[in-house]
Amino acid sequence: MGREKTESITFQIEANETHPPNNAIVVRVRVTLLDENDNSPAFTSNKYEGKVFANQTEGMSLVQVKAEDPDAGENGQITYSIDFGNNDGYFSLEENSGDITLAKIIPLVENKILQFPLYITARDGGTISRSSVAQVNIRAPGNSKPQFLKALYRGNVEEEQDSGVAILRVDFLAIAAEIPVTLLVETEADKFSISPSGEFTTKVKLDYDEAPHNYSVTISISNGVDRDSAVVEVQVTDINDNSPVFTSSSVTVSVSEDAERGSNVTVVPATDKDSSFNKEIRYSLRGGEGRFSVDPVSGMMSVAGALDRETKAEYNLLVVAEDQGRPARSATASLLVQVSDINDNVPEFSEAEYQVEVSEMVSAGTSVLTCSAVDPDEGENGRVTFSIFQQSPPSDPSVFELDSSSGTLRLTQPLDYSEVKVYRLKLQASDGGIPSLVGNGSVVVKVKDVNNNPPEFSKESYDVVVSENLASGASILTLEVTDRDEGGFSDGYFLYTNDTFDINKQGVVSLRKDVTLDREAQDSYIFQVVAVDHVSDGLRATARLNLTVLDYNDNVPQFPRIPDPLLIPEGVYSEETPGELFTIVPTDADLGPNGEVTLSLPSPHPLFRFREDGTLLAVGSLDRESRETYDLVVKASDAGVPQRETFTTIRMSLVDVNDNTPEFSSSSYVSSVLLKDAEKGKLLLTLSAIDRDAGNNSLITYSFRAGSSPYLALNSETGAVTLTSDVADVIEDTELVLTAMAADHGRPPLNSTARVVVNLRVVSLVEGVAFSSSSYNFSLPENQPVGAAVGSVMASSGSDLYDVAYTLKTHTDLFDVDVSGAILAKAQLDKEEQDWFILDVAAVDTRTPPTTATALVRVQVEDVNEAPQFPSEGYKASVFSISPYKTPVVQVQASDPDVGEEGRLVYSLPAQSASFDVDASSGLLYVVSAGALAGQTASVEVKVTDPRGLHATTTVQVDVQGSASSGDVVVISLNQPANVVEKKVPALEKSLGAALGFTVNIIEVSSADGGSSESRAPRAGVKTLVSFITVDGGKVVSSEEVTEKLRSQSAAVRAELVKVFGEGLHFDVEIKPQSAASDQAVVIALGVMLVLSMVGLMVTVALIIRFKRSQKHPEDSDRESFDIDRHAEGYTNSTQEIPEQGRTRPAEDEQQGTDDKNVRFKRDTQTEDSDRTESRTAL
Repeated sequence: MGREKTESITFQIEANETHPPNNAIVVRVRVTLLDENDNSPAFTSNKYEGKVFANQTEGMSLVQVKAEDPDAGENGQITYSIDFGNNDGYFSLEENSGDITLAKIIPLVENKILQFPLYITARDGGTISRSSVAQVNIRAPGNSKPQFLKALYRGNVEEEQDSGVAILRVDFLAIAAEIPVTLLVETEADKFSISPSGEFTTKVKLDYDEAPHNYSVTISISNGVDRDSAVVEVQVTDINDNSPVFTSSSVTVSVSEDAERGSNVTVVPATDKDSSFNKEIRYSLRGGEGRFSVDPVSGMMSVAGALDRETKAEYNLLVVAEDQGRPARSATASLLVQVSDINDNVPEFSEAEYQVEVSEMVSAGTSVLTCSAVDPDEGENGRVTFSIFQQSPPSDPSVFELDSSSGTLRLTQPLDYSEVKVYRLKLQASDGGIPSLVGNGSVVVKVKDVNNNPPEFSKESYDVVVSENLASGASILTLEVTDRDEGGFSDGYFLYTNDTFDINKQGVVSLRKDVTLDREAQDSYIFQVVAVDHVSDGLRATARLNLTVLDYNDNVPQFPRIPDPLLIPEGVYSEETPGELFTIVPTDADLGPNGEVTLSLPSPHPLFRFREDGTLLAVGSLDRESRETYDLVVKASDAGVPQRETFTTIRMSLVDVNDNTPEFSSSSYVSSVLLKDAEKGKLLLTLSAIDRDAGNNSLITYSFRAGSSPYLALNSETGAVTLTSDVADVIEDTELVLTAMAADHGRPPLNSTARVVVNLRVVSLVEGVAFSSSSYNFSLPENQPVGAAVGSVMASSGSDLYDVAYTLKTHTDLFDVDVSGAILAKAQLDKEEQDWFILDVAAVDTRTPPTTATALVRVQVEDVNEAPQFPSEGYKASVFSISPYKTPVVQVQASDPDVGEEGRLVYSLPAQSASFDVDASSGLLYVVSAGALAGQTASVEVKVTDPRGLHATTTVQVDVQGSASSGDVVVISLNQPANVVEKKVPALEKSLGAALGFTVNIIEVSSADGGSSESRAPRAGVKTLVSFITVDGGKVVSSEEVTEKLRSQSAAVRAELVKVFGEGLHFDVEIKPQSAASDQAVVIALGVMLVLSMVGLMVTVALIIRFKRSQKHPEDSDRESFDIDRHAEGYTNSTQEIPEQGRTRPAEDEQQGTDDKNVRFKRDTQTEDSDRTESRTAL
């Protein structure tokens, strides 16, 4: 609701009963609205004007401001005050009426208006007061005495300008706004005028050529009381308004064609009415093909090039006269130059040498040819006469005559080919000039012959020898044919019948291109050749051609059929008593040495060789039982050049000879049987013997050779020993001992024997030692000490009467067995070297003869997890403090004897480090950030752990060199993939060092797009950046020196790099971008200072206002803080506004300020200059 529109509201309220009789009552209500200070005072005008005159007095009223407030009571009562602009105290303000009066006299300034802007505040009397501001401008003009600032003014104006051209502006002092002044032109008023603002202009066109060049004009200024005068000197400048004019627009001259260069021809003058540069004329020529030139100042035309009337008789030129004005003006005149003739051309025959062929049958008086000659000169200079001045060979009288005017050549004598075949005439052509010029020519007259001589061969018969390897198309000989007629045999050809050889027109005999010779098929050729001298009605000659084909070694030796396999008897052979095995006679279709074949073995064999007649000899022992077959490579080679050879393989199979004795499987056989189990035919044992021979030589028959027993029978074929009769009559233990023989069926037969023992037992059958198990399986952890027990074996002799002893047959260097059968380790075992061992353990009893038994023992070596190990010595490395992240330092390497998963190692740093880290899988120690360690030696402990937690540590001493800075880093780019460059870093350092003469340390390799060298994305253009530092004598070399050396010795650097990367290598020295860190720091600092300055200024203004207001209206101080920004609008150029919410949420405002600075910083890094200007303006 608005009290200012409606002060009170009246309405009725009716109350009704809800039950009969439904009585109702009405009451009238009036609501009066109380005033709330919700309106600010409003000035009747937003700008007021006041004025102080020269007759000023203290206390005089200047202007009254008025404001209205629709609120009531105290809320509508208004008081006025001057807030700004009354610094000198010239004015006072009645706070209730708003009347502004002069508080003290203002010192006025002559010819100047002083201005005082006052800012007036109207404030109501509300509890929380409201206010508004208006501006009052007080003007105080001083005494007005008009006067010019100079006594003399100078100006220039070009001629021919339209009226109204501003020449200059006259400066003067006057208060024109208060007292009007009048500016007048006192002299030359018909030509010049001056405006009230002092602009001096022309009234008419001025002409430099026909009128004065300078004007002196008097001007005056007056306000009706005071007056002043000055002089304006005006200089009229010339413009180029006249074109040059030739005295004649068309000129014709003549010049001799032999005129020398530089000789004058004529002058074509021109004039110009302008002055100075505008009348200075420069001459030029157009046309003339460079034969003429003109002096640019004098206009004299001269000969510039050689003239030739016969080439061009006249020239049409255009002479251009151009003045030096701007813009230039020009005129042209035409010039015709006619070139006059001189006798400067020698008559020239149409041909340098005429050639004509005349049959010797032509009669005298016949025209042979007509000569012609031309002379491009005119008149008598160009008339030509002809003559003959020499004939070769000469004759008397002459054979030819020449018409002097027509140039016709005729015969005066008959021709004879047999006497003269060619005549050569020298001619002359003379012109009619003085002196006369003579041209020379010649005529060659060939006498044509008639064909009457047959061709002739140089021989009647040609005998030629050729090799059968003659290449197809190769030439063999040239048939020499002559013909005494003209042209000789040049038009002749040959007739022959042969499909092997060709003869071309030149008589070259060659082998046809599709034919080859084979002496073995045909060794000679004879055919007849006819030479014909002309295609039509030609004469002929005949010759015979005999060709003999010589042998060429073109056939390889051939082997005869050889049995496969070749059967040879085994035996003992030697070089002294060789065995003749087989005779081979190879063949070769070639002749002589080409067909002589020698047999040999490509590789010497200890058992075989060839005799010269081709017999294969055995020169070493051949044992079929050791080796049954032999494959022998045999080479057959002839004696030709080049030598030809062939190879074959002979498979030889040895035929058996009975040279091996049967061998029993054991030297003695023992068997026991209980008498109660004995019965006829019972198998007691089986004899077994083998014979290494083959066939009948290996068939064996068994028999008893010594001893006999009625109880035993021996099968001669199987070797089975059985009981032959009842042994009931044997009542005690009985031992039967016999000798068995095994004989083969060879011729002669060979045999061997074995002992057979059969025990007939009454009670016990135990007859020998035996293990409790035929095999044993044991396991032993690796790295057990010497003497560690592996396991035990046990054997029994079958009787307490006999003892058992154990021996180890295999791996005696690693194991041992004691008397109890315990197997012990003699050395530490390593599973990584061998994880299984197979042992043979023998048990021997004390019987006579003793019996033995063997058991198989398997020993498995079990893996024991062993700790990884570093090399005993530590690691040392060095890096530069500026090395980037991931720069390799050193790769530590630990070993683990375990296998499989147990041998997988993980590297780590026990103590966290901000400077270094290690790759977990490879052990590569690399830089994280080494800047803080510059000049120090860092000790880095590296730990390696296996999957079961066993670990080892080592120490890396890293020397962090701080002598280098980022400014010492040099960057080059290579057109090589980054992964290739990484692999060749050592070689790259060496090659760069060799070229530069420094020690090179590469600290980073990266792809050109800024990524690491691990980026392998293909690109159109491959580019890798290499960053490095150079050291010379322990001191870092500056990047400027290195860069200069790279550029000055680029050829040497590239040559070294080509050795590493190959041809096509290209490198560039990269310009390092200027570090933005320092620039950013400066920008941030400036930004912070700017913000702090602005905040400080605003706080200062706020404190001043609050202090003033608190003195007048302490109760309004809270309200004043809300209007600081509005007051500031009157005296600052800053347009910054504090967000409304910022006044009630200081925390958010502070955060917003931080964000603003961040945004501003990013912008400043891009547009630094413009922002600096903006900052200065804001401050």
